[in-house]
Amino acid sequence: MFEALAVIPAEELSKRHERCRRLLRELAPQAGGLLVFNRPQVYYLTGTMGMGCVWLPLEGDPLLLLRKGLGRALLEAPTVRATGYRSYKDLPGLAAEAGVPFPEVVAVDQGGLSWQLGEMLASRLPAQRFVSGDLVLAIAESLKSEWELGVMRLCGERHHMALYDILPRLIRPGMSEREIAHLAWGVFFELGHQGILRMSSFGEECFLGHVSAGDSGNYPSSFNGPLGLRGEHPAAPLMGYAGKLWQPGSPLALDIGFMLEGYHTDKTQVYWGGKAGSIPAEVQAAHSFCIDVQAWLAENLKPGALVSELHAHCLDWALKAGYGEGFMGLGENKVPFLGHGIGLAIDGWPAIAKGFDRPVEKGMTFALEPKHGIPGLGMVGVENTFEVTDAGAVCLTGQRYDMPCVE
Repeated sequence: MFEALAVIPAEELSKRHERCRRLLRELAPQAGGLLVFNRPQVYYLTGTMGMGCVWLPLEGDPLLLLRKGLGRALLEAPTVRATGYRSYKDLPGLAAEAGVPFPEVVAVDQGGLSWQLGEMLASRLPAQRFVSGDLVLAIAESLKSEWELGVMRLCGERHHMALYDILPRLIRPGMSEREIAHLAWGVFFELGHQGILRMSSFGEECFLGHVSAGDSGNYPSSFNGPLGLRGEHPAAPLMGYAGKLWQPGSPLALDIGFMLEGYHTDKTQVYWGGKAGSIPAEVQAAHSFCIDVQAWLAENLKPGALVSELHAHCLDWALKAGYGEGFMGLGENKVPFLGHGIGLAIDGWPAIAKGFDRPVEKGMTFALEPKHGIPGLGMVGVENTFEVTDAGAVCLTGQRYDMPCVE
């Protein structure tokens, strides 16, 4: 009676399975397979968002085990074996029946289970010992195929169109952050945004993103990013505050993501309230510095590079250029990274930060976000999503990084 809305090609899924197996042998060699519960990662390995888990043995075909969504999985993941289950204790028997029994040591995505569910899994499967498979999945997802890059390129094109080409014609100083947020949503939905922004870090939430007018850009934030915001309410510190108006002679920063077919691009667009040429010299200089940092990062994000070294170079550069205080946030808003991987989650692996020393590979995608907070004024700077190529990183979210002036 029904047809799937979309199906990930079997060849694409097979490549993902083999990539995870290769990384599992490298990073968790004691494990005989990978058991995954996190829904976006179940989708990554199967093509469906069913409630349950997927068992990826080192040898043999994967098995999708679902508590809910079996009928949908048969439509969306026709090449993946699937069966239902009621309790964690059923999993070993079902895997054995399928010819892919659980080994003694199983890698599991610990980030995909709460402490309560993790303890329950261990108690129901006493014959298994569990080790972390989170880094395996994080690295596997960071290495995009041409199929995935095709989706992200289209996502990036629409993202730039929304924030740079269309929205400046609809907004103006005097509007509230909330009004601007609603206009942005309208534009995004018209261009195909599918409504969800997924975060992989435990406890992080995102709805549209940040809309920060003037000094809201430095407002104390609990979100792990440099741009401050007042948000809707203390219980919903996202989007923008109805009581904060964008004033002439101040910046407006929109840090909002776009999602298409499960994949994200991230972009921050800063606008200036006033006539063309009215941006103060010190404000323009800070914004231009962030553009220069983004360009240097993109040029040097090549296969073999270490993002930890790129991060250290840019921090030193900011200090020498006199931007140390506000670079990547003012005060407690300052963050210890310059960007992050991106794909099925906004906050993908790796961060461009100290301690991330695995070499960059072709096909990785990064959101680069050099920003600078100016006391009493707000935040300027850029964020765009880039694809790593042999010659450096190529921007997927447009080629214009200036600060449009809006009267």
